Order: sequence, then structure tokens, then C-alpha cells
Amino acid sequence: MSDPHPARPGEREDKRSLFRKLIEFINPGPDSTDELIETLAEAEDKALIGTDSRIMLEGVLRLAEMTAGDAMVAAPRMDLLDIDAPYEELLLEVIRTAHSRFPVYQGERENIIGILLAKDLLKLQRAPELNLRTLLRPAVFIPESKGLTDLLRTFRVNRNHLAIVVDEFGRTAGLITIEDVLEEIVGEIEDEFDIEEDDGDIFALADNSWRVAGDAPLERVNESFGVHLGADPDGDLEVDFDTIGGLIAHEMGHVPKRGERFQIGGLDFQVLHSKGGAVRWFKVSRNETPP
Repeated sequence: MSDPHPARPGEREDKRSLFRKLIEFINPGPDSTDELIETLAEAEDKALIGTDSRIMLEGVLRLAEMTAGDAMVAAPRMDLLDIDAPYEELLLEVIRTAHSRFPVYQGERENIIGILLAKDLLKLQRAPELNLRTLLRPAVFIPESKGLTDLLRTFRVNRNHLAIVVDEFGRTAGLITIEDVLEEIVGEIEDEFDIEEDDGDIFALADNSWRVAGDAPLERVNESFGVHLGADPDGDLEVDFDTIGGLIAHEMGHVPKRGERFQIGGLDFQVLHSKGGAVRWFKVSRNETPP
């Protein structure tokens, strides 16, 4: 027998809404990002999600709170190309830095006129009569305050992989790539220079030099090369360092970029790779005539 007073559709919706409210009252959900991250940690403890999934979900949540200024490469560490430089000089800079895209400036470094893809530079080798300006792609400028979520959407829609970040006065503050944004979600994206810690941090090369990790313990470097780098009670260096990269950066006064060299303790350190504001790998050789 049918119900003499069937519930109208609106009433059913109201009852479901009331039921949901009752559930939320009994077991309220997270009210902030931090609480949601704690909930994800609890879900991992209960084996509802894996560790990698939890890390990526946390990255997505934190990404919504970050801006381009938080993840950019600061202007002093930007690798730029001069539009008026000779082809050979440009090619050497591309090889030295090993980037796929470069901001190009004219006159002053602040005057960025476009973006050059490394592969496009090869066209000049086949056709020297080409004007480098014709190979430039338009530069995308964004404010430091632009959210990373919006920036990622912009990268995807416009198919750009690099943007120039400007401060509130319109000056170049740095640059940011799509890789920088993705690393905030999935963690650092490894490349051919990244080797697992268990694989070691000092490697002998065929030319009687060594490849040394920037985070190699200073004690291990001293032992391997028979030197005494570090704090010297009788010298000027009073700061104690844990890694060779920290010592070299302190002595140079900045984080060295790829290709930069520094000599200390009878050893010549050449930067092979730097990333994230730190040196990843040095090429180390002994000086025949130590300074």
C-alpha cells in the first residue's frame, strides 16, 4: 500500500541536509589547513593512504598558501643571456649552465626582452644570417604575490614553462619555472646529477680528479684528501662547518653557480651543479702549486 502522505522532493533534500549536519556535529571535519594535514597523517597511520600520496596531498594544500616570491630563483642567481654577446659566448653559457630556457636582456640585466630556448640557439649554427631576436619567445611577467596555484594554471593554459617575477616597483625580483612549482607538490625532481646518499659522496674520475658532493661531511673530505679544511683556532676562520659546500659558500661570500672555481688548502673546487640555493657537486683536483 502506498504512503498516503509521500514526502515531496524538497522534504527529502531537507532531511538529507539535516542528516549531514548531524554527522558533522558529532564528528566535525577539519577547520584549517593544519588540521587537514593532521587528518591526512592519521589516514596514513591507518593505512588508508600511502606515504607518497600523503606527501603530495600536503604539497597541494600548502601550494594554495604560497606565492611566486616563495619559490622563485632570486635575481642575483638568475642565469641570463646578453642579446649583443657573440654566438660562441652564448653557446658556452648555455653549455655551462645546462638550462633549457634563458631570459635574454639588452644593456642592463633589468631590461629583459624575451626568452630563448637552448635548442633554438642551434639554428644560428646552421644559419648564421638569422637574427637572434627572431628566435626569442615573449617573456611572461608576474608579480611576487601571484599564487602558485594560479601560476600553475597559467603555465598549463599558456604552455609556458618560465616566468619573470617582478616586485611592487616593477623591478626584476627573480624567475620561476614550472619545475619549481611542481617540486612544491611532489618534492625535488631528481636529475642526472642526483645520486642516492647510499651510493657515496666522493668519486674518482678518469682525469685524476674527483667528483665531490656539496653536502659531503667536511671531516670525510679532510680524511680523503689529507687536508685540514675548517675552523682554525690560530687562523681567521672561526666558524665551524659540517659540509664542504657550506665552507666553500662561506669563503666565497655567496652560493657559487655552475662553472665557478675556488682554491683552498691546495685543492681546486669547480662547481659542476648547483640547485635550490646549494651546490650539489664539485669537481675537485689538486693544485700543482698551492696558493
